[in-house]
Amino acid sequence: MFLFGEIVNDNMVLSAHGRIALSEWFKSSEIRQEIKLHHDEFVIMPNHIHGIVWIASEEKSLTVDSTRHSNITGKETNLSVRAHGRAPLQADHTTFHRQPKSLSSFVAGYKAAVTKRINQLRDTPSSPVWNRNYHDRIIRNDRELNAIREYIRDNPLRWELDRENPKQRSPSHHP
Repeated sequence: MFLFGEIVNDNMVLSAHGRIALSEWFKSSEIRQEIKLHHDEFVIMPNHIHGIVWIASEEKSLTVDSTRHSNITGKETNLSVRAHGRAPLQADHTTFHRQPKSLSSFVAGYKAAVTKRINQLRDTPSSPVWNRNYHDRIIRNDRELNAIREYIRDNPLRWELDRENPKQRSPSHHP
């Protein structure tokens, strides 16, 4: 079984670790007033998450795909996101800090909170839960927003075809 749970009859059944990931996602918007999160814009999968993060101070919405098992690299955006343990590496990586009220700050805080609670539950201090990177993109219009909402909502239905699903990987596809 995966860390966050499993797909049963096209529905995600959360493990205790998955319930932590869910509660910390929405707790994050209570802690960070500039962040707005909506239930229909977030899904936990067996080994990764998908969500839309609204950053009110930036007046932008962004998607976040984060994974436990695979290295998904971030795309370059016009946000000042710099590399650190939980953010994508950008072309200019001379400084390694997070800007307050940024997507990278949000993701770092979320991943840290989930990691801390899962490691307390497992009694595995300092064990990694997430991969280093995440994938982000700016949502530019309502058409994109609606398409991404649908993608998030329908993600459990497509798990059998998902490249993150190890059942889709054959030994010849491993690097």
